[in-house]
Amino acid sequence: MRLINVKAFLDFHEGKARPNAQLLEEFNGSKLAKIAYAALSHCWGKPEDEVQYMEFQSLTNMDVATRRKIQQRSGYRKIRKACQQARRNDLHWLWVDTCCIDKRSSAELSEEINSMYVWYANSDRCYAFLHDVDANTLPTKPDNRNFSESNGWPRWFSRGWTLQELIAPQDVHFFNRNWEYITRKRESAHTLSAITRISIDVLEEGLGWSYPSVAQIMSWAADRTTTREEDRAYFATRVVARAYADVVWRGEERCVPPSAVGSYTDKQRSKYICLGLDKGE
Repeated sequence: MRLINVKAFLDFHEGKARPNAQLLEEFNGSKLAKIAYAALSHCWGKPEDEVQYMEFQSLTNMDVATRRKIQQRSGYRKIRKACQQARRNDLHWLWVDTCCIDKRSSAELSEEINSMYVWYANSDRCYAFLHDVDANTLPTKPDNRNFSESNGWPRWFSRGWTLQELIAPQDVHFFNRNWEYITRKRESAHTLSAITRISIDVLEEGLGWSYPSVAQIMSWAADRTTTREEDRAYFATRVVARAYADVVWRGEERCVPPSAVGSYTDKQRSKYICLGLDKGE
């Protein structure tokens, strides 16, 4: 898993870092389990507006004119604002899907997609960026004038991949287009439930505490859209898979070995062990 070094990136952006500063670092296994990081959840813009892995990796050694063009993109601003927020939260690492995954490698892309639920679940904080919201509150009823292309709600709530990005992390903070804080998931569970139809107990406690049915989970995904039609079924089945992994992990069969839920990292397992849900019986 690649993570943005928040301090290195912000120092570089502000002209305080050495030219060859390393902005991305890779973590795996036990080293990753010890890292506290934030994750950005957002709607992708046009490809030319986002900052891809190779561009981000090359920021420190490209010519000034090219760098300035990239820094003018809305995708670069998202990364910078998310890093600034992470710094305020004393989090030194940030994961952003646009620039932390090398999409040139089909093997890496496939692995990252399969791991994405866990990446969000293991984040210490998730920043949900609502790029089309001006207010400092979540809408409480559909607004077809401002959100006509996304069922009357901000576009973030209509996208397929953001379903798992809402459910998986324990701590989701919402920000408007100006990166002003709106609310957090647990504080606004009732409002979020009205928007998404996701049950309040899932929003407050997570999948492993509520035992939602497959039909329930599929209904949450029903009105969401993805760029590719096949992705629509994929993200929903990933949530279903995680729900049933959680059920096994905290259910009657506490003696199930960790390998039975192998996509969990040690960090995620430790949260359950601390709760006394695995006695090693």
